[in-house]
Amino acid sequence: MRICVFLSAADLAERYTAPARDFAERLGKGGHTLVWGGSDVGLMKVVADGVHAAGGRLCGVSVEFLAEMARPEADEMIVAADLAERKRLLLDKAEAVVIMVGGTGTLDEATEILELKKHGHTDKPVVLLNTAGFYDGLKQQFQRMEDEGFLPRPLSELVYFAEEPEQALAYLESATRGSR
Repeated sequence: MRICVFLSAADLAERYTAPARDFAERLGKGGHTLVWGGSDVGLMKVVADGVHAAGGRLCGVSVEFLAEMARPEADEMIVAADLAERKRLLLDKAEAVVIMVGGTGTLDEATEILELKKHGHTDKPVVLLNTAGFYDGLKQQFQRMEDEGFLPRPLSELVYFAEEPEQALAYLESATRGSR
């Protein structure tokens, strides 16, 4: 399975990197391909290193203004002209999406895939990996959106919230197996 992972390129604390390494190792050992922003820095590097070391493939989609940070030994590397093209390519190349910890760029990517799902423009499974409770506030906000009628579909149809890497990958494997 080709799994797009939206995540930070920042250097982060062990409470975030350890679960990311765990997920990456599971992804690689499962024979999956990581589709990611292509950066060879921060948490993006941690995940790419883990997938590669465990035998998985790497498909990066960088952007022109960050191309100097692209991972040189990816199995495939595409350089998009801008962030909008990068997001489109990341989603086009993936069969499923995992949202890991990140900043405004990760949040932008997350809300875009959820908006596409909300309107029926994709049916790819989406997992929000809530490492160390990072997305507790966002989960609460999404629940409020559903409760107050802002979502035309149940939240559970848009995104699956996982607390642990094993749970995230198990959900994706189950969801994609059912769609084949």
